[in-house]
Amino acid sequence: MAEDKKKAVLEEIEDRVRTIGVLTSGGDAPGMNAAIRAVVRTALANDIKVRGIRRGYHGLLKEEIIDLSARDVSDTIQRGGTILQTARCQTMRTEEGQQKAAAICKKYGIDGLVVIGGDGSFAGAQKLANLGVRTIGLPGTIDLDIACTDYTIGFDTAVNTAMEAIDKVRDTSTSHERCSIIEVMGRDAGYLALWCGIANGAERILMPEEHDFDEQALVEDILECKKRGKKNYIIINAEGIGDSINMAKRIEEATGIETRATVLGHMQRGGSPTCKDRVYASVMGAKAVELLMQGKTNRVVGYRGGEFVDYDINDALSMKKQIPAHQYEISKILAL
Repeated sequence: MAEDKKKAVLEEIEDRVRTIGVLTSGGDAPGMNAAIRAVVRTALANDIKVRGIRRGYHGLLKEEIIDLSARDVSDTIQRGGTILQTARCQTMRTEEGQQKAAAICKKYGIDGLVVIGGDGSFAGAQKLANLGVRTIGLPGTIDLDIACTDYTIGFDTAVNTAMEAIDKVRDTSTSHERCSIIEVMGRDAGYLALWCGIANGAERILMPEEHDFDEQALVEDILECKKRGKKNYIIINAEGIGDSINMAKRIEEATGIETRATVLGHMQRGGSPTCKDRVYASVMGAKAVELLMQGKTNRVVGYRGGEFVDYDINDALSMKKQIPAHQYEISKILAL
């Protein structure tokens, strides 16, 4: 019995995480630095070394790996972007690239890896987990398009940045009695567009999820609003639809109303993160380390129903996310 207990203790010591790697992958998002900081300091508080991997999976394959101390992440929580930098990596999609990445993790003694990014980043983490590298994913994307979580790191800051910019565009649009098309980011998802549309009181929201978009009906609505004495008309256009500049030309030709397009672009990725992005990213970063300490692997940290939770990456990647239909209907009612 004593031998069995001793063996169990030895196995636990052998299985203990001693070094954690952390990387940011794909598009940057405000709050990523808060997550990195939390990973580093939670690990160090538990006598676990931390290695930062620069430029995501691309940097991992190039062995751009550095040791991180508590001081290295000082004065970073308020900074936008990612101190580890980020990149996209096609090689990581190949079996050869995945095996090389796993071998490099072993070479540097990385027992556990925290991957901060979106679905594409999680797919890479999934492959590494299958090759024996314990991995935990944190949802870092301004698009809010990860199905297993109600919150993604960076969305709150991005939507507030866009909201403030749209307020400013409305001011000048009213002065000139214009129609304004404002294009927000979000890739193939319309969450940024929906939230901005409601928050900014837009007359129309165009999203990839709306399959019955009728430009002629939009033109007629603009003309009807003009008859009622409305001084401006704001259209929030999602990146997944795009073509804002040409759309503005078509609307101006059809209505005779001066129409301008504003593409907010990558300004939405930058800026100091909001309180929510700092706090939630910090909690998620700490939870990632806790999961690795518990011997967990192939997990994604999420936020559902007011709680921080975790899912199997395979399950997370298979989930589908839909725009809340009720919120979209509300946006239409409020635009009357």
